[in-house]
Amino acid sequence: MLGSNDILRADAASADDELAAYCPDLDRWPSSWMYEERDLSPGRQMVECFKPFLRHLLSLKLSRKTLHKHRDNLWLLGGELIRDLHEAPRLRKRPIAEVVPAALDDEGGPLISHGASEDQQRSFDATCRKLYHFLKDGNAASP
Repeated sequence: MLGSNDILRADAASADDELAAYCPDLDRWPSSWMYEERDLSPGRQMVECFKPFLRHLLSLKLSRKTLHKHRDNLWLLGGELIRDLHEAPRLRKRPIAEVVPAALDDEGGPLISHGASEDQQRSFDATCRKLYHFLKDGNAASP
């Protein structure tokens, strides 16, 4: 007979499998954002910050196209935040769990640095708004 701990472990494994299928390269995101070696640690912390939100998106049963749009925009946000760490070194002293929400608000996220179109920025901001509300409502995982 399965106990409640067995069921919880099975549910967690299923969620991990679903997340791995949705973001097969998630573990490589930090190295893709990296300017220098010291960027890996905040990049990994950022991925951990994003995981609960990615799982939340999966739970909404959104279309594949919408899920991929949000996933790609989160990857873009991570790159923008790592860039911010280089432009404002004082940010490195703050925990990533503070840096991420500080970059977001009801309007969206930071301006995309590499000259995105208005449509790309609008899509990015929509994802950032969703993440902002998710974090604001206390849905983030505790460290």
